[in-house]
Parts: sequence; structure tokens; C-alpha cells
Amino acid sequence: MSGNDGFAAPTRRHVIGAAAVAACGAALTGCAPAEPGPAIVPPGIKGQVIVKTADVPVGGGKVVSKWKIVITQPKAGVFKAFNASCPHRGCSVGRVADGVIHCPCHGSEFAADSGKCLKGPAEAPLVEYALRVDGDGIVMV
Repeated sequence: MSGNDGFAAPTRRHVIGAAAVAACGAALTGCAPAEPGPAIVPPGIKGQVIVKTADVPVGGGKVVSKWKIVITQPKAGVFKAFNASCPHRGCSVGRVADGVIHCPCHGSEFAADSGKCLKGPAEAPLVEYALRVDGDGIVMV
């Protein structure tokens, strides 16, 4: 007992145990889902034209392998950019047709207008990037 408070003084084992619990709690907090926010484009392409608008068909898209990005045009004049890595196993998505982005590895499909997963085995959507149309070019922002 320590003093008149009726509690035992903490032992070294108690202090180490409490520190371990605090560390585990901090680690688990780091695993909590992050607040949604704009996705950061891959290094080296911000502000650059990565594809010409004429190269992206309406209802289709173009995979830019160099940057692992897929650009779609779900409706005339509306362009979207997504990470081209399938969230299932990281394969690069392939063709874009009829408003659907297809992954050739395991058959996952994603909506060309939102990146939403339409068919598994992937369960998560494709990450969307911000872009702007500058003349006849698509620029990552």
C-alpha cells in the first residue's frame, strides 16, 4: 500500500502493461477508415496533359499504362479519371466499353462514370482522380 489512499503502488509490470495497451490503441486508431477526400494523383503528372480528348471515346475510355490511370468519357464531354489498378489484386484494368471498365485478370467490372464496383471479385471502387479539360487535352489536377 502507498500512503493513505488505499491503492497499491504501480509495479513495473503494471506500467509496461499500460504502455502496451496505449500503444495498441494508437495502432488500431491508425487502422480506422480515413475521411474521404480528394485522391492524390501519382507523382510527376499534376498539371500535365496525359491524354487527348479525341483519344477517349464516348461510353469508353483509355488506359494510360505509364501512369496507371484510366480516363473515361461516360457521356459526351464528361471525362473521369481513375486509378487503373483493380482493388482486388492490383491488376491493371483493361478495356472500357459500354460504360464499364473491365479487369482482365479476374473479371471485376466498374462503372465508367463513378468507378463503383459493379461485379466482383473486387469489392471496392476504383479511386477517382480530379482532372480538367484544357483545350483538347485532359490535365490532372
